[in-house]
Amino acid sequence: MKKISLIIPCYNEESCLSAFDCEMEKVVEEMKEYEFEILYVNDGSSDHTLEMIRRLSSQRPYVRYLSFSRNFGKEAAMYAGFSNVTGDYVAVMDADLQDPPELLPVLVRILETEEYDSVATRRVDREGEPPVRSFFAKMFYKVINRISDADIVDGARDYRLMKREMVDVIVEMGEQNRFSKGIFGWIGFRTCWYSFENVERAAGETKWSFWKLLKYSMNGIISFSQMPLNIASWMGVACTGVSLLAIIFIIIKKLALGEAVQGWASNMCVIIFIGGVQLFCLGVIGQYLGKTYAEAKKRPHYIVSECSDAQIKKIG
Repeated sequence: MKKISLIIPCYNEESCLSAFDCEMEKVVEEMKEYEFEILYVNDGSSDHTLEMIRRLSSQRPYVRYLSFSRNFGKEAAMYAGFSNVTGDYVAVMDADLQDPPELLPVLVRILETEEYDSVATRRVDREGEPPVRSFFAKMFYKVINRISDADIVDGARDYRLMKREMVDVIVEMGEQNRFSKGIFGWIGFRTCWYSFENVERAAGETKWSFWKLLKYSMNGIISFSQMPLNIASWMGVACTGVSLLAIIFIIIKKLALGEAVQGWASNMCVIIFIGGVQLFCLGVIGQYLGKTYAEAKKRPHYIVSECSDAQIKKIG
């Protein structure tokens, strides 16, 4: 009997957990030929999420859980899940039911009948999402695929079913600044993309604001591309070239016409422009330097304050 492990990151999801548990119970009953393991990862929730997870763990023999000492973020929650599950197949799912549990039998069938190492899901539409957010999301996928080695499909979800071999490789990639969508694409492996229509949250509100998503996307670009550094370098070269042309123009005008170039306002504009370019380039370098500094400290991705069993790694 093969074992399916599900990783469920949770941050203030008390309004969704009951509905999610009901849907998962139906799937477990339908797939009796498989052994199930559901690992809830409480990411420092401030509501009653942990109490609900404790109750589910006492009611369901296949439910395990771990709770972080504070909010470490979804990427840390996913890494903690990958590090602690034991299944032959492993999937990540959101507790808000935007990753439909009823798709799991289909994903398992594809993985077992076709020559793939993972089956990943993607949304075919963004119904219910603000137009501005959808526009920037599409632009992000175009940009990161053009400037990096990460292969990320537009509309890709974290919801995917993977074989154990792929999960072991993901765990070995212990980098601090994690961007899982990029990691999934960068490590390769044969992936089948399964499309489904967008599903709205079962309850509550999304924890991902526009600015959080923007910060997350910038982290993904910096983690998988050196293009921002190249842009900063070329901007420096361009500014130097323009400055040299301006100096030649001033010298020729002085020698040929005997006139000096005047204009305090224009000089100040040039100085401010060049200063802005320099600060921009320093900012780009600082982002990469900051990521390098975080990697050098080698702090753990997460710290567990409570868990359901002794097999769970407390620090990872």
